Amino acid sequence: MRKRILKGKGQKTVTKERILIVEDDVGTRGLLELNIESWGYDVVGAENGEIAIECVENELFHLVVLDIEMPGIDGFEVCRHIRKQYDIPIIFISSRRALMDKLKCFELGGDDYITKPFNFAELEARIKSNVRRYRKMRSQLLTSTLTCGQIEINLDLYECYVNGKKVNLTPTEMNILIYLAKHPNQVLDVEQIFDHIWGYDTVGDPQTIKVHIRNLRQKVEKDPYSPQHIITVRGFGYRFIC
Repeated sequence: MRKRILKGKGQKTVTKERILIVEDDVGTRGLLELNIESWGYDVVGAENGEIAIECVENELFHLVVLDIEMPGIDGFEVCRHIRKQYDIPIIFISSRRALMDKLKCFELGGDDYITKPFNFAELEARIKSNVRRYRKMRSQLLTSTLTCGQIEINLDLYECYVNGKKVNLTPTEMNILIYLAKHPNQVLDVEQIFDHIWGYDTVGDPQTIKVHIRNLRQKVEKDPYSPQHIITVRGFGYRFIC
């Protein structure tokens, strides 16, 4: 029998940020709920991946704290499912310390990674940071302008400004920049970017994306050889840091 652990009232009207905790260990989940609630958030607890997916599909969340190792549907699969439809931040928590595990989490679209045992003060800081970025991103989607540091993209005029000065981008460069800027802090692979810009049925070489990225950096980064925004995630693709 499936069990749901709900904290907070008023599931339809959200007056403050709601966080989904996906953790199969009762003790760990209880500590997470207790602490995160004390920081002023509404909390929903899910003891397995199946319940987590059900929650995300039926309720509004501003962040997911997601364990990797769970029976049945593990954290990786939950992340895959969320990223098919939603852009809410995901913080992975796991006892796994291997670099490849961390890279896989980012490859799947995770926004942050904390190893167990973790410091709750650090977790609070990371939650606040990710929720703040998500709130900013969602507000930008309601406007015609995307802003990230010194980069400003006017979606109505199809123009890009760096430090207030207009820069001339090709249509392909502009489309790539908009796509990256609309998915901040997510790892996007080369083929994913290529398919979005040219379409899944287009015959071409996805590696040309690397050339466009190099040209973009020359135009929008302060130092194209040490970029602050368009970051290469070796072996996977690119990540737009905002």
